Amino acid sequence: MPTPLSRRMLLRGTGATIALPLLDAMLPHAAGTATAATAGGAEAAPVRAAFLYVPNGIHMEDWTPKQQGAGFDLPPTLEPLCGVYGKFSIHSGLAQQKAAANGDGPGDHARALATFLTGTQARKTAGADIRAGVSVDQLAAAHLGKRTRLPSLEIGTEGGGQSGSCDSGYSCVYSSNISWRSESQSVPKESDPRLVFDRLFAAGRAGESDEARLRRERHSRSILDYVREEARGVERTVGAGDRRKLDEYFTAVRELEVRLDRFSSATSARDLGLERPDGVPEQYEEHLRILADLLVLSFLTDTTRVSTFVFANEGSNKSYSFIGVPEGHHDLSHHGRNAAKQAKVQRINRFHVTQLAYLLEKLDRTREGDGSLLDRTLVLYGSGIGDGDRHNHDDLPVLLAGAGGGVAKPGRHVVHTSGTPLTNLYLAMLEGFGCPTDKLGDSTGRLSDI
Repeated sequence: MPTPLSRRMLLRGTGATIALPLLDAMLPHAAGTATAATAGGAEAAPVRAAFLYVPNGIHMEDWTPKQQGAGFDLPPTLEPLCGVYGKFSIHSGLAQQKAAANGDGPGDHARALATFLTGTQARKTAGADIRAGVSVDQLAAAHLGKRTRLPSLEIGTEGGGQSGSCDSGYSCVYSSNISWRSESQSVPKESDPRLVFDRLFAAGRAGESDEARLRRERHSRSILDYVREEARGVERTVGAGDRRKLDEYFTAVRELEVRLDRFSSATSARDLGLERPDGVPEQYEEHLRILADLLVLSFLTDTTRVSTFVFANEGSNKSYSFIGVPEGHHDLSHHGRNAAKQAKVQRINRFHVTQLAYLLEKLDRTREGDGSLLDRTLVLYGSGIGDGDRHNHDDLPVLLAGAGGGVAKPGRHVVHTSGTPLTNLYLAMLEGFGCPTDKLGDSTGRLSDI
């Protein structure tokens, strides 16, 4: 019988630490008894949560299914999700009323992002006296992150300022950060995939300068080289199925390294004497996808169980010329009911959903025990603005994918009473994760059926 392994096992080498995916040898049955204690501390597959955000609202006519319940037809914006049909639900009617002005005047974009996971009215200030509220991801991380190396992982394609005014007197902190550890402390996200990779795999060395790191990288083939011997030792102690899983995992890690090397070594602005961050793809789609790949690896290795992923900062005026939309996203969102502009907004929305589909399909393909990562994950996707032209914060676009280990029943269009706080959904998620919370922002009670 293969030797039982601890779920917390790491492969270590000089300057590198690699967590392993969940193997059959880590499950309680691997020790030949029914108790996890005799399996080196093995535990059942964990549950995870990811919160994904897109800015400037959605063209809701092409987002909202016409039918309620199961068996709904996919509207145009959701068509890219056909490969995971039945594994997500649309929740209509939810609101974040604390993102509205409520006497504070303009600034809907800053409030939309700051409020999305907190349900709290952000203090209108461009100074250091910021205030929002603890976000649902950090509440989940305080519970689910107790057994992981990283309590949570915050990623996005744009960094954004952490000071100054960005939206009608609101600090840039609000429009750049979705995650809040306390009412006065946001959790900045990382946009450079190479730095995310280093954080996940501890590829850096304490006190190492950027110059020294670059020199070392030029003479190193792979982070896997540092842990090669330990990896071979593990492979000798597990069964054939686990050896295949390890081979697939190490291949995925190496493929990410190759892609990162390509981004940082290709002829680019650096060759012209200009500064360009290492590891950041020039193409937006590739940037989104490599961050999605890193998110999947972080869950697969149980490096973290909670993540936020911001596709673009709120109010982003990014051009989408690569899909035939050269205008800025924010400018187009103020469409004034112009049909041509609405069609372009819908094209941007569909592009974003295509990237969501990439992530969900990868989670669904990644096996873990007798299920998939998607079976044991809840992925919430949405925006803190409903229609970009109206700047409304009710009837928000909200999608919940995965089952979270049985927390949710996907495959439906659920229509809630108009104005139901989105935070009520968060309370239901937290309860399902085993960390019930009585109050979050403007919540009025847990949703009974998600």
